[in-house]
Amino acid sequence: MLIVDDQALIRSAVREIVRHEPGFEITGEAVNGEQAVELAESMRPDVVLMDIRMPVLDGLAATRLICGNPELAAVKVLILTTFEEDEYILEALRSGASGFIGKGTEPADLLRALRTVHDGNALLSPTATKSLIDRYVRPPGGRSLGGSGSTGGSGGAGGADALPAVLASLTDRELEILVLVASGLSNDDIAARLVISPLTAKTHVNRTMLKLGAHDRAQLVIIAYETGLIVPGVPLT
Repeated sequence: MLIVDDQALIRSAVREIVRHEPGFEITGEAVNGEQAVELAESMRPDVVLMDIRMPVLDGLAATRLICGNPELAAVKVLILTTFEEDEYILEALRSGASGFIGKGTEPADLLRALRTVHDGNALLSPTATKSLIDRYVRPPGGRSLGGSGSTGGSGGAGGADALPAVLASLTDRELEILVLVASGLSNDDIAARLVISPLTAKTHVNRTMLKLGAHDRAQLVIIAYETGLIVPGVPLT
């Protein structure tokens, strides 16, 4: 993993937490986003633990450069943040970050977060993500898909013709999957709700990400809210 933070104390603390943990290896440290991009390109770490506010190049710009580089597709970015930086987190998720974690996080939770992101999963707390979206995302003319979660026919969102163009390539099932992912459901939860296997649920999620050009589940959440597919505060029934 690559540690990116301009504060030596933070880098040292993370290093001490990680260094004795089986399965972890620190490949490098960077003090700004520019160094982070350079080291990501040369070292190809599995995970980058990225601070937001740094000199030269901030963490948001660095995340965009890393996640936007096809050659670094296997590199995952986990944002290290403080409460005051909430307004930046959605931009980080849009840029391709796989999730976020607070600087006051307990060591065990940090290790768990790193493993989650390393395994290719988004680190999304549904409560925290919903709070951010409620405050910063305001989709015009949003709507919620209710009922059993189905988007087929003319029900739910008012028919396929009412959907934003960005969602036009999705099948009814993939729209259904997108809504459930944005509602905070895991693959296992989706499988149980739709009475399909977890592997089938994962396949649907991956196809949906591919069609929408989403780096991971975090970006699916943003797309679902920004297109107005679902509305903050309106639960599925």
